[in-house]
Amino acid sequence: MAFGDLFGINTYAFSQSMTGADCLRFLADRGVAQVEQMFFPGHFWVSDTIGQIQDYQSVLAQTGIGLTSVNTSNVELNITAASEEMRAASLGLNERFIEIAGEIGAGALILGPGKANPLFPLPRELLEGHFFRSLDRLLPVAEKNGVEIFLENMPFAFIPDAEGLMDILKAYGDDRLKICYDVANAHFIGEDPAAGLQTVSPRLGLLHLSDTTASLYRHDPVGEGDIDFHRLPGALKDAGYEQACILEIICPEPETEIAKSVAALRAVGF
Repeated sequence: MAFGDLFGINTYAFSQSMTGADCLRFLADRGVAQVEQMFFPGHFWVSDTIGQIQDYQSVLAQTGIGLTSVNTSNVELNITAASEEMRAASLGLNERFIEIAGEIGAGALILGPGKANPLFPLPRELLEGHFFRSLDRLLPVAEKNGVEIFLENMPFAFIPDAEGLMDILKAYGDDRLKICYDVANAHFIGEDPAAGLQTVSPRLGLLHLSDTTASLYRHDPVGEGDIDFHRLPGALKDAGYEQACILEIICPEPETEIAKSVAALRAVGF
């Protein structure tokens, strides 16, 4: 499980079994050089004590692991919710995520664009208004803490596709915002990931890799879904992407399954 700088690991699969600091130790012992840290209660969370954060920072210093980004279970948050209370709670948590990201030296926050009720969605103009006001509030916090904001394409978001994200970011008009492109999320909504990468390339900040089928939404080990990964190395080269690809694989045996995924990705040219 020695990845070098080509692949980084999202800690989601470890979030219910290890603290963030213990997870860093575990991954460092296996040659991981880049990590996307998940915020998750009991793993790494806003209520952690100063001592817990200091322990985490100490492990970072000792291991030399780089933090590409921080992420969270975005399905639980909604910055475009109909209720002011949910928007306020979601924004308050995201502000704290950004502050902690700055404290630990993570480069970016992965932000969910917000969700519409699938049964009775708000009008598009209201969703966009909530979204833009959320960015108005979060961007100054991010700049103050030296953290970038990466919007992710998410199937449950009110803007789930590459073109939609590019269009709404153009409408907002701030070049600081980038996109974290998730291959499995794209495939699940019927978007060709290679084409999506070309679309978002001017704003591409990070890439998430995992597998899924088109009918059942998953973040499985590579090879367990029906994504064709063969075209992606060329698409990444065309997009000028040179950072680590983050393996956001959520499975019960991550050490074994992530190693298999790395082998499968290397076999197709990564």
